[in-house]
Amino acid sequence: MRRPFLGWFISPAALVAAGFLLAMAAVLQYAFLAFIPGELQPGGFTFQNFREMMKPLYAGVFYDTVKLCFLTAVLALLAGYPLALALVRARNPYLKSAILIVSVTPLFLGEVIRTYAWIIVLGNRGFVNGTLMALGLIDAPIPLLFTRLGVVVALVHVTLPVVVIMLAAAIAHIDRDLERAAAALGAKPLRVFWTVTLPLSMPGIIAGLTTGFAWTFSAFATPQLIGGGRVNMVSNLVYSLGFSSFNFPFAAALSVAGLVLTAVALAAFRLLLRPLHKVGLT
Repeated sequence: MRRPFLGWFISPAALVAAGFLLAMAAVLQYAFLAFIPGELQPGGFTFQNFREMMKPLYAGVFYDTVKLCFLTAVLALLAGYPLALALVRARNPYLKSAILIVSVTPLFLGEVIRTYAWIIVLGNRGFVNGTLMALGLIDAPIPLLFTRLGVVVALVHVTLPVVVIMLAAAIAHIDRDLERAAAALGAKPLRVFWTVTLPLSMPGIIAGLTTGFAWTFSAFATPQLIGGGRVNMVSNLVYSLGFSSFNFPFAAALSVAGLVLTAVALAAFRLLLRPLHKVGLT
C-alpha cells in the first residue's frame, strides 16, 4: 500500500535527528582535541581529555550525579504512584481535574522559574523554615538551600510530572475485572494492590524510573541554583570548564562520557529488571 504523505510526515523528525547527529559529531570531534591554555582554538588529536577525567575529582562528580539521579527517580516514583493511581481511579470529574492540574502544571513552567520558586521555599527565611519557626518547632533555620537534600527535592519536583504521566498510562490499561476477581476470592484491598495492581503497572514503573533517571542526568539550572556550587553534577562541570575556563575539548569529553554513562546506566536497569520479563510482568 502506497503512502504518498508518509515522507512529508517523517521529514521533520528526520531533519531534527540529522541536526542532533551533526551536533553530537561536532562534540565528539572536540573531545579528541588538545586544549591549549590561553587560546580558543584547540590543538591536535589526543586522548588526554579522557585520561584526565579518571582523576578522583571528576570521577567523584560522575558518581554523585548517578547517585542523585537514581535517588531522584526513586523518590519521584514513590511520590508519583499515588497521584497517578488517584488520577486514573477518581470518579469525581472535579477531583480528577484537580489532580491532573496539580500533577502536570509544572510542565508548563520553565525549569528556571520552578528553581527560583524552590529557592524561596527552601531559604533560611523561606516558607519551610518560616513555618517551622512560627510553630516553635525549631529555634534556628534548618540549612536546606545549597545542600544535596534541597537539590533532590527540587529535582523530584521537576521530574514528577513525567513520571506521573507514564504511571497513569500504565494504570489506565489495567483490567479492573482482575482486581474484582481477586477481591471476590477473598483478597483484602491491600493484597489486591500488591498482587494485582502493582505487578500489572510494572511497565509504567520501569518507564518512569528509567525516564526519570535520564531526565535528571542532564539537569543544569536546578543543581546550579539550588546547589549554589556546593552540589556538582556533570552538566554543571561541563558548563564550568567550557564557559569559565574555556576548556572546550575537556568539556566535550565530559559530555560524551556523560552520554555514554547514561546509556550504560539505562542498560544496567534493563538487565536488573530482566526477571520481570520472565514472569510476564513487562
